[in-house]
Parts: sequence; structure tokens; C-alpha cells
Amino acid sequence: MTKQRHALRGALTLAVAAGVAVSALTGTGTAQARGTASGPGGADRARLSQLLHRLTTVDGGPGALLHLRDRRGDTVLTSGVADVNSRAPVPRDSSFRIGSMTKPFVATVVLQLVGEHRVSLDAPVERYLPGVVRGEGNDGRNITVRQLLQHTSGLSDYLSHLNPQDILKDPLAHHDTRDLVGIALAHPPTFAPGTGWHYSNTNYLLAGMLIEKVTRNTWNEEVRRRIITPLGLRATSAPADDPAIPGPHPRGYVRPGPDAPLMDLTAFNPSVAGSAGAMISSGGDVDRFLDALVDGRLLRRAQLQEMMRTRPTGDSGGRAYGLGLESRPLPCGGLYWGHGGDVFGYETVGGATVNGSQATVMVNVDPGGTDAQSDDMRTAVQTALCHGRSALAGLRPPGSGVTED
Repeated sequence: MTKQRHALRGALTLAVAAGVAVSALTGTGTAQARGTASGPGGADRARLSQLLHRLTTVDGGPGALLHLRDRRGDTVLTSGVADVNSRAPVPRDSSFRIGSMTKPFVATVVLQLVGEHRVSLDAPVERYLPGVVRGEGNDGRNITVRQLLQHTSGLSDYLSHLNPQDILKDPLAHHDTRDLVGIALAHPPTFAPGTGWHYSNTNYLLAGMLIEKVTRNTWNEEVRRRIITPLGLRATSAPADDPAIPGPHPRGYVRPGPDAPLMDLTAFNPSVAGSAGAMISSGGDVDRFLDALVDGRLLRRAQLQEMMRTRPTGDSGGRAYGLGLESRPLPCGGLYWGHGGDVFGYETVGGATVNGSQATVMVNVDPGGTDAQSDDMRTAVQTALCHGRSALAGLRPPGSGVTED
């Protein structure tokens, strides 16, 4: 989502100049580790502490949270502030917008429908959404469901053609999914279906429309019925137009550039993200979802294997993309599975290993200051997964402002 973050900054600068209310950020960086973790000391534990501290100092985030879960329990690390005006700390049970972390939820529902023989992965999109994908060389008769979920359809990303300033002028406005898809279809495909890989949020708007056509329920209702309720994810929701974030949560901020002041955009209508990125969750809930997913409790074996059948993305870090789920190599060996997400005000990265460890990191600014934020978030997740709860013990490197209780 880095390209989108750069695209947002120019429009945000104009909005700030036009008089949108902003707040200054000063003096963040105090971190607290909460939990009962214990274990040997080491450079890796210090590294994780430094990364959380870095997210709220050098990287410019107001606040950050890391939730680590393994077979021995949960540990939470927070840094910085939830509100730049009140200076309140980040609640350890924070809810936040998870952006494209919504995609694994949506892909899971589609794959459940595949397991129920109601959808075929290799059927054309036209079978389920007749006449919808048309124009400028785009043709749903030549694009499969699998290609939507794996970003190999070649469809243009509607966000690349959407002016963020229009959203800022009226952040509570409703955005119709068909209209958003139409923005993408007014542009030619990036490549012929199946011949390349290009991350496109348009794919997942169409996946949500497919769910609705097959089930006759909204994608939000199906995610709630099939995933949120069975797993008891109390902090997770799939809102349609509700601009509020329920429960304890940090404020969400945007910053047009590294030296620009912050703008509070906690409340906005998530319909502009829809089934590509509208969901709300918490660190603990994301971890529980990823655990259930990779452990095979949400999908039948055949569909989970399809989800984990990845293709390279060209990323230098070894990122490979399956069906709404991506893998990355761990520095300690092996792979982890997860996704990232950014949406106005929040960035999230979550990952899980097949042996029962999960970690999720949240920062309450997006667009942020630099791309280093995303890199440091991924590194924190990888460090946590490699070293488990022992990575969070003894978090007191000199001068970091980190405390443990």
C-alpha cells in the first residue's frame, strides 16, 4: 500500500492548507510492556523494544501497539499516545481500523463458499456478476474468481484514481461499491488476466459483490456470521457506513508529509474501502483470527491449501501472495502468514506461524511520515514471531523510556 500512501500526501497537503483542523505531535515515545512474559535476556528482546520506541519517535507515529499471542498466553506492548491532545496512553485493548487486513476475512468467506460448492475458484467472474466487469478492455468472462483473490486479474486499482481530497472534504459521505468499481473499469487493465501480479483493491470490492450475489446477504453480514461470531471476536466488526470505532481506541491521524502537522481523521465513513478494507478489530482479535485460519479451523483442508498456494510478487523481501493471505520468510527460518493494512488514520501488520504464534502491530497514523514505518512494523512482527513471549521480557534498554509491569 506504499504507493497509495505517497499518492495521498499531495491531496492531504492541500486539505491542511485549506484549513482542516490539525493537531501538533510532540514528545511521544514512552512505552509500556504489559503481560506475564518471562525468559532469558538477549539482543532480540532489546531490538523489539527499540522498534516499538522507534515507531513513535523517528517514524513519527503518535502511538503504537504490539499484541503477541502464543500457546502460553498474550502479551501487549504499547508506546506513545492514543490522543495527541490529552496525551492519554494507548489502551492495551485498543480497537482500530485494520484496512487491507480485511482481505483475509473476505477471502475466507469466498473459500468457505467454494467448500460448500456454491462458488468455483476457476469459474469466470461473469458467472456470478454478469455484465459487471466490462469496459476499456476489462472483461469478466476472462477473469476468474481465483485471479480476483490473488491479484492476478490485471484490473486497475480504483484507489489509484480516487482523489483523497474529495474524501477529506466530506469524510462521512457514503460511497457506492458499484461506483468505485466503475472508477477502475474506466481504465484499461494493467495486464492480461493471469499474466502478472498487481495489488488492486478493486479485486476485493468485486469479491464482496460476489459474496452478496451468492448468499443474498451483505459481505459484512457473512463475515460476521461465518467468522466474527463463531470465533468470539468481540472487538471486531465489519461496518457499512458507521463512522465510529466502538470500544477503547486511539485517535487516528493522517500526516501529509514528514514535517507536516497531524490531522485527526478518526471518524470517517468506511464505505470508501468496503470489502477491500473497511473492518475494525484489535490486536488480540486479529491474532485469534490468524491462528484459527492457519490452524484449519475456518476452512476445509482443500480450501486452505488453495489459500496458501502462493505466487511471487517481485518483492525483494520474499513476499508471496496466495488467496487473500501472503507469506514472508522469517529471519529465524521458515515462513509466516498474514497481511498488512492501511487506511486513513491507522496502519496494521499481522502475522502467524503454523506452530501457534501470532503477532499484530498497529500505529495510529496513516499516511505517516516515511516508509520506514511499514518496514519497522514488519520487523517487529517478525522479531516477535521468532522469539515468542521471551522477546518481551526485560524490556529496559538504556534510554528507551520503556517500562514493564
